[in-house]
Amino acid sequence: MISVVIPVFNREKFIAKAIDSVLSQTLSADEIIVVDDGSSDGTHAILQSYHDKIQVISQKNAGVSAARNRGIKASRGRWIALLDSDDRWQVDKLYLQRSYHDNNPACLISHTDEKWLRNNKEVKQKKRHAKPHGWCFEENMDFCKIAPSSVMIERSVFEKIGYFDETLPVCEDYDLWLRILREYELGLINQALTTKYAGHGDQLSFSTPLMDRFRISALLKHIDNAAAVRMLERKIAIMIAGAKKHQNSELLHYYTQLQNSLDISPGLT
Repeated sequence: MISVVIPVFNREKFIAKAIDSVLSQTLSADEIIVVDDGSSDGTHAILQSYHDKIQVISQKNAGVSAARNRGIKASRGRWIALLDSDDRWQVDKLYLQRSYHDNNPACLISHTDEKWLRNNKEVKQKKRHAKPHGWCFEENMDFCKIAPSSVMIERSVFEKIGYFDETLPVCEDYDLWLRILREYELGLINQALTTKYAGHGDQLSFSTPLMDRFRISALLKHIDNAAAVRMLERKIAIMIAGAKKHQNSELLHYYTQLQNSLDISPGLT
């Protein structure tokens, strides 16, 4: 059984196309759960127009992590596929991804390659954006290389690792993937089965400054890992340099103190 979870907040221009891309799948989802995170535009009316084709959960605005977590916990499927409200799937995304897991039963999380569009023009991806697979915890420490809209995860992974960190306004996906990738091997369907859209101003990754501060918060959960500590030192040094450049004494003090508190011992793995 496959459950699709779509969080949405004020995306009346995009949400119908996201939902339609799920309804058009060659392998139908067993349930589609859309969590309306307190939308104040026309999103609610659009969701109601789908009637019993989707399950709608409405809540006060609490952020994308809370919305995803609410949907995941309400879902019934063994496999959970996430889709952001401004992204879309190719028609055979669920079929090919589920087939991958059927053929690789030991793999409990996978993602797909993706196509990027900005203002309806395709964006060429750089080599550093190449999709990781296998045991790739360290490969994902610099920045997030896994799009939530591309993943399929067995429910047991959430039960063991936990859910999205609701205290993080951004980089919540980066944080969860790092926690998962320390314990699980990542599968890859090397086809662009997910389409990501950029260019609209309400995207958190574009409207939130100093993204590395949230990556640092995520990396601090892996202080027992030597590679994570090295990445922490690198990102903290970047934050300190930026604080000095912009004469931000509060950030400078915080990250200098954090830098001084890091202790790498030979026993780290």
